[in-house]
Order: sequence, then structure tokens, then C-alpha cells
Amino acid sequence: MCEANAYIFRGDKEELLLESVDVLEPQDNGGFLLVDIFGNQKMTKARLKRMNLVDHKILFEE
Repeated sequence: MCEANAYIFRGDKEELLLESVDVLEPQDNGGFLLVDIFGNQKMTKARLKRMNLVDHKILFEE
């Protein structure tokens, strides 16, 4: 499987935003739409910091 977990960096720690993210789509408002393999959606206005696809990890920061 090619999904990744999305996290947001707040302060000095990472918090899970959404597991098994299958779609990461930039939005016109500067945010991102995240969709998991089950169709669950989450929006974030955070900035994309790093994607490490080998480790299946997407990291945002506020």
C-alpha cells in the first residue's frame, strides 16, 4: 500500500491529523484537503513541511 499518515508539528511535537492518507490536494485558500482510503476527509490550513514517502509520512506545520 502507498498510503501515508499525516501529522502536524505543533510546538515541539507531532500530532496525528489523519491515518492512511491516499489523496493530498492543495486548495485555492492555501490549505490542503486530505482524504484517507475510506473516503474520510480533513482540511488543514497548515503549511506542508515535508513528505517522506519511504516512511509513509506527511508532515505539516502551523
